[in-house]
Amino acid sequence: MIDWLRPVRFVDTPVGLDDGSVARLAGGLQWFAAYEVSEDGRRRTLPIDEAVALDERAALLHARIVASRPALTIGARTLKFDQPQVAGILNVTPDSFSDGGRHVDDPEHAAAAGVAMLAAGAALVDLGGESTRPGAAAVWEGDEIARTVPVIERLAGSGALVSIDTRKAAVMEAALAAGAGMVNDVSALLWDDRALDVVARAGCPVILMHSPDPAKGGHGRVAYADVVGEVFGWLEARIAAVVAAGVARDRIVVDPGIGFGKSLGDNLALINGLAAFHGLGCPIMLGASRKRMIGALADEAPVDRRLGGSIALALKGIEAGVQLLRVHDVAETVQAVKIWRGCRDRALVG
Repeated sequence: MIDWLRPVRFVDTPVGLDDGSVARLAGGLQWFAAYEVSEDGRRRTLPIDEAVALDERAALLHARIVASRPALTIGARTLKFDQPQVAGILNVTPDSFSDGGRHVDDPEHAAAAGVAMLAAGAALVDLGGESTRPGAAAVWEGDEIARTVPVIERLAGSGALVSIDTRKAAVMEAALAAGAGMVNDVSALLWDDRALDVVARAGCPVILMHSPDPAKGGHGRVAYADVVGEVFGWLEARIAAVVAAGVARDRIVVDPGIGFGKSLGDNLALINGLAAFHGLGCPIMLGASRKRMIGALADEAPVDRRLGGSIALALKGIEAGVQLLRVHDVAETVQAVKIWRGCRDRALVG
C-alpha cells in the first residue's frame, strides 16, 4: 500500500514542457515533475503519471496534492493560500521560551505589538496565553482567558484577523466570542474533551498540530521508524475524526509539530519531507521560528540569536509549498517571502 507521495524534481516553469509531465503544487507557485513514493516502508522516485497509476491510494493523494486550497473566509476577512502567508506569534505569558513576559498584563501594549505585526505584513496574529514549551507550568483557564480576551477585543476591534493558540475549550469559547476567528490547538483538539465540539459548533477554521502525546502536553519522546509517514498517518486519521465530528475539511490547516516530542533528526526529516503533507489535502502551517533545532545546528545560538536560522527554515518551507509560516520575526520573514516571490515570478516568465 502507498504510504505517502512527496512531490520532488521541482521546476521553475511548466512552459515548454510536455502536457502532464509536471503538475502544480496545491494551486500555488510551485511546479514539480515526479514523486518520491513511500510504499510499505520502501521508497522510490517515479514520474508523476507512473506514480498516479500505481493504485487508488496514489490517485487520491495526487488529487489532494494538486488541488487548490480554497481561501478561508473569516468574518469580513479572507485568508488566501495561493501564496505563502505569515502568521505573527504574540505571547501574553510570563514564561514563553522566546518572548515571555514582554506583553503580559498589558493588553494595550500587546495589542499594539499585534497591530505592528499586521502593518509589517502578517496575515494574522496568533495569540497565546499559555506556554507549551517543555516543562512549562499549566495555566488555569480563567487566567488564560484574562490574559487573552482583552488583547483579542482590541485587535479584533482594529480589524485584525486573530487566531487563539490554546488547548482549552473554555478559552476557545471566550476568544471566539471576543472576536478571534480561528483556533490553533497544539493538541489537535485532543487535550480537552469539549474542544472538538466547540470548534464544530462555531464553524471556525482550526489548525491541527501533531504531537506524540497531545493529551499529556505534547513533548513525550518516541522512536519513529519513518517520522514523515507516521506523522502523516496520524494527521490523516485526526483530520478524518474532526471532519466526522462536523468540521468542514476546507476549514482545517495542519501542522507537523516541529519540536514537539521529536529529536533533531526527526525535525530535519520532517523539514525535508514537508511536501508530502500536501497529500492531506489541507493548507500546511510551519512553526519552526527560533526553535531549539536552530541552536542545535548553529553553535548553540540562544533564542534571541536565531533569526538567520528561522529565515532559512521559513524559506525551506515555502520551497516545499507551505502556505502559512508561524514566526516571531514578522518584518524579516515577510521581506524574505517577498524576495522569494519575486524570484519565482521571474522564473515563470524568464
